[in-house]
Amino acid sequence: MRKLASIQRIWKIEPIEGADRIELAHVLGWQCVVNKGQFQPLDIGVYFEIDSFLPIRPEFEFMRATSYKKSDVMGEGFKLRTMRFRGEISQGLLLPLSQFPQIPVKTEIGTDVTELLGVKKWEIEERVTTGGTAIGTLPYDIPHTDETRVQEEPALIQAFAGLEYYISTKMDGSSHSIGIDENGFHVTGHNYEYKDDGASSFYELVKARGYREKMEAFAKKENLTTFTVQGELCAPGIQQNRLRLIKPEWYVFTIRENGKRVGLRRMLEICDLLGLEHVPIEEVGMDLPSKYPTVEALLARADGDYPKGGKKEGIVVRPTEPVFCPLISASLSMKIVSNKYLLKNEE
Repeated sequence: MRKLASIQRIWKIEPIEGADRIELAHVLGWQCVVNKGQFQPLDIGVYFEIDSFLPIRPEFEFMRATSYKKSDVMGEGFKLRTMRFRGEISQGLLLPLSQFPQIPVKTEIGTDVTELLGVKKWEIEERVTTGGTAIGTLPYDIPHTDETRVQEEPALIQAFAGLEYYISTKMDGSSHSIGIDENGFHVTGHNYEYKDDGASSFYELVKARGYREKMEAFAKKENLTTFTVQGELCAPGIQQNRLRLIKPEWYVFTIRENGKRVGLRRMLEICDLLGLEHVPIEEVGMDLPSKYPTVEALLARADGDYPKGGKKEGIVVRPTEPVFCPLISASLSMKIVSNKYLLKNEE
């Protein structure tokens, strides 16, 4: 689970040219603007990541003019987003530990205090409902599709040392999955399984393209007890349609056979056999740290546009064959969201 609020050490402080009252503090792989002199290198603070929705409380009231939000879904609070001050990007909020008496002074570095401080992840209501009628949580072989941001775990870069890797385009849409197991056929969104009652635009797309029949035939031929395909649904009405599509498209990024994620070449092979569109593969190479050794290098690599001109959300980096990573207790993978995308599109 993502640590929206955690105890972290500041590893570097940098001045901002022309600024007398603010400076840059570096935490993990993030940088954020803080009051000048508020922190020194190696100090410990409470760090709140972007996409955090902070509760109404005195410590956060200074953000009311820039960050206050109210919605029927989330209620009232302060949304953290990527911002720019004096030409410098600021991502997140860093405050002294002393402002939060409920947190013990000797709390270990990395401790998650999200729940303790009442922090939630900001969620927005999409303009078009792509799910439908929810009938349950995700089946066991369809995991959540959240990727770890490189800024959250910069050490992930070195985890790719000596490995063959690939970089795919992060498509800007809504996560949807299809799965087959002993309980039948499943169609899901990011959090829930949906009913085939005509209310799910994704379910209708699945039926129109015959994905169920293709997957069931393939699973039988390959003697698979579970078979899962996960992808990003992009279409007019979803996330401002930054791909500028005129009709819905589903871009596959993960395939699982009998509970195990397959490698790149197997994924491409299956997509070709079943007539599935996959996420664009931008690059395949060896030893990622030798080419992109820093968070900054990967952020620069993530910038760009979609083919029809919309600002690209970013990239995803994975080994071409799955490798377990103890840092994230999952298969090695990370996403890099473009700062230019965030600055242009966050509201």
